[in-house]
Parts: sequence; structure tokens; C-alpha cells
Amino acid sequence: MSVKRLLTKRGVAGAGVRRVLGVTAVAAAVAGLLAMGSAGGQDGGAAVAPVADEAPGYAVETFDYPQADRILQERGILLKRGDGHIVLTDCGSVENPLQVWATGHTTPFCFRVTGDEGYLALEMPAVYAVRGNDYQSQVDMTVGGEERTFDITQNTWTPVGQTADPESGPHTLVEIRTSK
Repeated sequence: MSVKRLLTKRGVAGAGVRRVLGVTAVAAAVAGLLAMGSAGGQDGGAAVAPVADEAPGYAVETFDYPQADRILQERGILLKRGDGHIVLTDCGSVENPLQVWATGHTTPFCFRVTGDEGYLALEMPAVYAVRGNDYQSQVDMTVGGEERTFDITQNTWTPVGQTADPESGPHTLVEIRTSK
């Protein structure tokens, strides 16, 4: 017995029969297309292709410091890269910043520190003092091809570079690390 006759016999008539038959036909067509697509790769028929042939490109974070070229021109320091938890800022814009003094500058360079840990690679010549904040901080400096690490005392000034070692000459600050 046909589907139409069966539905008419059970009391479904006219538009209802056409609607049910239409939905059934669409479902059958979709099933047929899916079957053809899955078999297409095996017998040479048309295979189902993804909508986008290529996956989108990957975003690769280099951790380069934003606007480093502009800061180098304006302030004379090269901010290379970091994790975003140590950021150069105006000294009055944050409470208790990490402050770095360098020869030839009349004001300190201030850094806002956030998160549990922070890292910043930079090149700041002739650094002689760092005022710590609430974080445990260390700075790495170079002088004459040699690297030296200084532990910064929290919430007070710490002599670093030539102030800590007057015989070695000016030191370049190359890295700041902080942790809680």
C-alpha cells in the first residue's frame, strides 16, 4: 500500500498528506546526497568538499612590546618583549609603580606591575637605581659583555649598576622579572 493511501485511510487528507510527503522527499534527498558524498571518494564519484578549502591562519603571539619604536624615539629606551604584566606608564598614573632611574634623565621610568608574575626584556642604558614596589623583583644588567643580576628591595630604593659597582662603569638594564 502506498504512503498516500495509508495516510488517507488513517484520516490524514489533502494538504496534510502533501506536507508529510514533501518532508519525506526532502529527507530522502538529503540522505541520498550524504550517501553519494561518502561513497564518492571510494568509486571516483563527486566527493563532498568542505566549504573552506584552507583552515584559517594561526595567530602567533611574539610578545613584542607595542609601539616600541615610538617609545625608543621619544624616551630613549628600547622595550623589546614581555608577558604584558610589566608595562611602561606615567609615574602618577598608578599607585606604587616600579621606578627605574637612569643617568641623563630628570625623572624615573615607571612601570605598572600586575598579575602573579611579570617579565619584560628591554635595553635601558646607564641605570643606577630601582625603587621596588609590593612585588619581589630582580633586574638583569650588562656591563662590558658581562651580565649581573640585582635583587630589588620591596618598597625602597636599591642601588644597581654603577651605583652598586662604581669601578665597572655604566650598566644597561636588559630584563625585569617580578613575582608575588
